[in-house]
Amino acid sequence: SKWQRLVKTECRRWESKGVNIKYEARENRNGYKAGNLKRGMKHSYVKQCEYVAIFDADFQPEPNFLRLTVPSLLRDPDIALVQSRWSFVNADECLMTRMQEMSLDYHFNIEQQAGSSTYAFFGFNGTAGVWRISALNEVGGWKDRTTVEDMDLAVRAGLKGWKFLYLGDVKVKNELPSTFKAYRNQQHRWSCGPANLFRKMGPQILTAKRVSVWKKFHLVYSFFLVRKIVSHLLTFSFYCIIMPATILLPEVHIPKWASVYLPTIVTLLHVVGTPTRSIHLVGFWVLFENVMSLHRTKAMLMGLLEFGRVNEWVVTEKLGDALRIDVANAKMQNLHQAAKPKKKPRLEFHWAELGVAIYLFVCGCYDYAFGKNRYFIFLFMQSIAFFIAGCGYVGTFIPNS
Repeated sequence: SKWQRLVKTECRRWESKGVNIKYEARENRNGYKAGNLKRGMKHSYVKQCEYVAIFDADFQPEPNFLRLTVPSLLRDPDIALVQSRWSFVNADECLMTRMQEMSLDYHFNIEQQAGSSTYAFFGFNGTAGVWRISALNEVGGWKDRTTVEDMDLAVRAGLKGWKFLYLGDVKVKNELPSTFKAYRNQQHRWSCGPANLFRKMGPQILTAKRVSVWKKFHLVYSFFLVRKIVSHLLTFSFYCIIMPATILLPEVHIPKWASVYLPTIVTLLHVVGTPTRSIHLVGFWVLFENVMSLHRTKAMLMGLLEFGRVNEWVVTEKLGDALRIDVANAKMQNLHQAAKPKKKPRLEFHWAELGVAIYLFVCGCYDYAFGKNRYFIFLFMQSIAFFIAGCGYVGTFIPNS
């Protein structure tokens, strides 16, 4: 692949300068990413090293990355992990990538920073981080029992008393998934994996002896229950099922503080980390997140109840610069071949989203005709968002050759 060629070339360049560097690739995908990392740690030369830096294929660290991160591990022997921040090379590619940037900015600016500052706990993001190898070995190394091997390792290290440090000033460029299919696959893994990990590690967290009761409470309640389980379920069930249902059942009344004021406050808190250039997109972001809550809730239930595609690992497709150039060339070629019939993007129907869209539209029509709260304004907009996602008309389209 393109990335393999780049890494091989870079390794050869440094090797010619006398640097002890090697390019290694395994022949199978057993255990997926966890299996790959576990295999890599078994090489003989790893025993000579104290730290390991981990990057996904599309990440582009700056030349001084290690100079900015490793000193923190040298200064404090209790720190097991130094996590850097992600920055995005294609955030402006389409509206969907802008929505992702807004969500991830909140995650890094608020969630990761808060966990690091209070030494409470924060999860390893799976890439753009440096681990102390002795800590990694102490907690049992990489495990492939879930699709979130990074979070699994971080939880086990946290229960052993190791500290993590987040360096928000150290940024590593990477690429966001820009096709709806790739984004759905990524969100399935990110929602199913944590719920499944909680199912497997819940008792271990509660019986851990080397961490305080406060840290156990933070892990169980705040990190897992609220952020990884309840948030998905509440968003979808309340805003897309229960609230619309109250319109069809007028005897059921939800007070405005619960249906309007509280959600508004929560939304405002979540956009604290949003760049000023994206503030005007908050409304679209809310609608998009509600749409994705359907997919995340389904994935979360798969992980929590351990059924269906619970251990499915689909590599998140990134278009990459090479393919993006090909897309641009194809568009330019189409301009010179205007006489030929143009191929329209093929719609990909997602029936669950379309079903919710119809339900919301019916509830909106009923509220417009008989309701008094004017919920139909929100219901019609949310219905349109579900219809668009249900037809797969989201993100970047790759033109057919």
